[in-house]
Amino acid sequence: MSGLAAQYQAINLSQGFPEFDTPEFLKAQINQAINQGKNQYAPANGLPELLTEIANMVHKQYQLSFSDTDKITAHSNVTITSGATEALWVAIQSLVRPNDEVIIFDPAYDAYQPAIELAGGSCRHITLAAPEYTINWATVEQNINANTRAIIINSPHNPTGSILSAADLNTLQALVNKHQLYVISDEVYEHMTFDGSRHESVLRYPELFKRSFVVASFGKTFHCTGWKIGYCVAPTTLMAEFRKIHQYVTFSSFTPAQIAIAAMLKQQPAHITALASFYQEKRDVLVEALQKSRFKLLPSKGTYFLLLDYSQLSTLDDIEFCHWLCQHHGVAAIPLSPFYPIADRASYHKNNKVIRLCFAKNNDTLLKAAEILCKL
Repeated sequence: MSGLAAQYQAINLSQGFPEFDTPEFLKAQINQAINQGKNQYAPANGLPELLTEIANMVHKQYQLSFSDTDKITAHSNVTITSGATEALWVAIQSLVRPNDEVIIFDPAYDAYQPAIELAGGSCRHITLAAPEYTINWATVEQNINANTRAIIINSPHNPTGSILSAADLNTLQALVNKHQLYVISDEVYEHMTFDGSRHESVLRYPELFKRSFVVASFGKTFHCTGWKIGYCVAPTTLMAEFRKIHQYVTFSSFTPAQIAIAAMLKQQPAHITALASFYQEKRDVLVEALQKSRFKLLPSKGTYFLLLDYSQLSTLDDIEFCHWLCQHHGVAAIPLSPFYPIADRASYHKNNKVIRLCFAKNNDTLLKAAEILCKL
């Protein structure tokens, strides 16, 4: 869709990257590191100063209830990766064996299934209940069998903007312990929850964390998706397995960026605490501007995505509608059907008319796009 947006010179609310720039402090820090010659390999697990800052951040935000023996340490529980996608891939390869099943929730980020299948496993798909896109945990337990190895969760959720509650995490923890499963928790939008809602990280739940990999991303947090710096947090035994694979994938990640991000975490922590209100304001600008449109707006409780139901405007399927919207009206959006299994898409198209907009854009861009959309 970004390619189509460029072709038709459309306003690009499709691919999930910020329109605004990386913080000036962060850019200054990376340039300083480069100019000081810090351009060689970082340690495979990550620069010690960055690992330390991540551990400090996690303790402060999530692990207040953990005992000292259960809290993560920079040395044993954190690894820097080349983006969250590498962390997801390595975590999946660490866990999944031939004939294992992994439960994923549709609509799902498209990197999960290929990684599972490359490991010799298969996906057990469970559909989230629209329009709130919630998990039916009774259905989850009904789908657990002797081959079930793990469950992948994603909160705040791409593409729907839903979030998991404390009740969800407690239920998941009980299922994991009952059936001896593992969890991969995709939390790349962890700092973007709205309306006072708390992000329920797996890192808040000691018993659940013991069987989990938690994946996060600095690209989303610091508006630098092109730097491809993510990280994984896991208990010591799981992290040891993770690192065995990570060393043969990228070995280590971009050194100057690690130096800069460590300084950002240490010296400008307010950026993270302000992120939720920053994106909530942008969500509200777009929602308010679309009030007079014929779209039905679905709730966005987190991330920087908003779903629109266009069933009152068109009978086209979502892929056709997004092409039409981009080509003829100059706004690029993302169809939701590619987040579902190919086998389910024909059925999905019959019953769903939903597209995704990204509001990680300047307010002027959001208002211009909304003006067009209100005329449809």
